[in-house]
Amino acid sequence: MRVFLHKDFTMQDTVSTDELDITIDTLGHLGDGVADVDGAQIFVPLALAGERVRVRPNAEGKADLLKILEPSALRVKPPCKHFGQCGGCALQHVEANAYAEWKRLQVIAALSARGLDIEVDPLISAGSHSRRRATFAATRTKKGVTLGYYARASHNIVAVSECPLVVPEIEAALTILGEVVAPGLSRKGRAALAVTATETGLDVAVTGGKEAPDGPLRADLAQRATAADLARLTWDGDILSERRKPTVTLSGLKVMPPPGAFLQATKSGEETLVRLVLEAVGDAKHVVDLFAGCGTFTAALARKSSVLGVEGEAKSLAAIDRAIREQGPALGLKPVELVTRDLFRRPIHMSELLKTDAVVFDPPRAGAAAQVEMLAASSVPVIVGVSCNPATFARDARVLIDGGYRLTRVTPVDQFLWSPHIELVGTFIKE
Repeated sequence: MRVFLHKDFTMQDTVSTDELDITIDTLGHLGDGVADVDGAQIFVPLALAGERVRVRPNAEGKADLLKILEPSALRVKPPCKHFGQCGGCALQHVEANAYAEWKRLQVIAALSARGLDIEVDPLISAGSHSRRRATFAATRTKKGVTLGYYARASHNIVAVSECPLVVPEIEAALTILGEVVAPGLSRKGRAALAVTATETGLDVAVTGGKEAPDGPLRADLAQRATAADLARLTWDGDILSERRKPTVTLSGLKVMPPPGAFLQATKSGEETLVRLVLEAVGDAKHVVDLFAGCGTFTAALARKSSVLGVEGEAKSLAAIDRAIREQGPALGLKPVELVTRDLFRRPIHMSELLKTDAVVFDPPRAGAAAQVEMLAASSVPVIVGVSCNPATFARDARVLIDGGYRLTRVTPVDQFLWSPHIELVGTFIKE
């Protein structure tokens, strides 16, 4: 039977369920193998470029991989037994050097799409067992609790007993986290457990479970958290148990983030980002740190420069503020001013940057469109962009370049191992 595929990568009216033998042409931007079938593209998860594979097309413009007929020389044995079922990773089966180059090329492609031609540095990897924060899905079943990651393109949860992504402290807790939250789960829904490994223990923030736990349930959950020696258990923002203040060290500054606060995914990745930012900023005396969060870059910058830190989340800013007040003098930090401000609705105006020597901005995945418009119109000598989304970084970079800046360096950092996601740092100089 002939397979009819839409040019926009979706099936037309008739979908074949026949098996097909095809050759994979390239590795797509999401890590799927891409093949040309009758003039249209079809995406095959877990397949590599150059492989001859047997597939069964489905109704989503993709195809299920049935058999590898001729494997690529770059195919390796995945390090995790759950790979292929679990949707947490897409690229464990790719040889390390080829994987690193593929990620670098994704950054180049995103920049090229905006007309930006620059040599991109080799990928810097955070390594396996490095993620200090991860979000797991959990649900109540007749037999107990299923806790793990969502299956690929599915709402089904794949229970995991190991995970080479996360730090050993989180991996060791996979067998008990489900028991801790079990009473607060429903059979009808899916809860999310954001787990962060801090220096004082695991910080677990649950959303999507039973609403507003009552007295007995609250006490039960708190008792279970204590028995598991969690540093903190939070339920929809409500702290149920806090045996110890969760603490992380950011450039020598001990900070106690609020529940669910943003932290860089890996400690080694964070250190790499900080190093790259400091190299770009150089000897700047006055630095503005936008989207400062809990202070990923603030303390590091303040060792040499006076800093204005701006963040929309008041609780995160309060955490770095408290740490600087208590520890800043002993660390010899330069003056730090912290301002709570929604930079999406009220970006820092170019007139507020007249005495600024450098700006660092690290926005969410959506980028910083409104703020970048103001930065592009400014006269700040150096701007450093940190991003977890090459596409929005490239969009924002285009605005800065059109405003008179030159992009001088781009370095990708692999904090999201074996996934399509890429962190990067870019340096802009005013022409």
